[in-house]
Amino acid sequence: MQPIAQYVGLDVSLEETKACVVDESGRPIWRGKCASTPDDIEKLVSKHAPNAARIGLETGMRSVWLFHELKSCGLPVVCIDARPAKAAVSLQINKTDANDAHSIAQIVRVGWYRQVPVKSMQTHAVRAMTTARAQFVSTALKIKNTVRGLLKTFGVVLKIGSQLRYVQLVRTAIQDHPILLTIIEPMLIALTSLQEQTSKQNGSGAFEA
Repeated sequence: MQPIAQYVGLDVSLEETKACVVDESGRPIWRGKCASTPDDIEKLVSKHAPNAARIGLETGMRSVWLFHELKSCGLPVVCIDARPAKAAVSLQINKTDANDAHSIAQIVRVGWYRQVPVKSMQTHAVRAMTTARAQFVSTALKIKNTVRGLLKTFGVVLKIGSQLRYVQLVRTAIQDHPILLTIIEPMLIALTSLQEQTSKQNGSGAFEA
């Protein structure tokens, strides 16, 4: 005799995850909660849904990490589009996190969901690095524009030169202005640090903002 399939709905928040387990007919078997960590969720499923046929969680800030971690534990987890799921969940009379978990369990049981392809952690790492580099470049450009504006206020106009020598050009221009040295030097130190970090990410050469 085949074991009765179970379906699990997870409503994930930053620190706590509400869970609901239903059987093939949709009857709730267990409701509860655990910490929002892969280990705690895996233990919860092993204890309360050992015959889980499908485990559903909605797209969200922690869904990528949890999806891959739970997959690596051999759990049949699916990541579902939060928008259609939200529409189904909103039909509940008493909307709570626990009831949301129940609705997600029912959704994955009957198949009324759109599964979201979850990209690999390597892909997300590359995207994160690109985002970080873009932030470095943007911040460096803002610092340069601020420095130029401050210098013009004091009648100092930078000579046109290589962006790679920008810090050197500024220091040369303000070397006889003690007040400007006090104001500008900390910004140049921050700019140099940004250039160094971006250069490390690029793997070669300093960047031009």
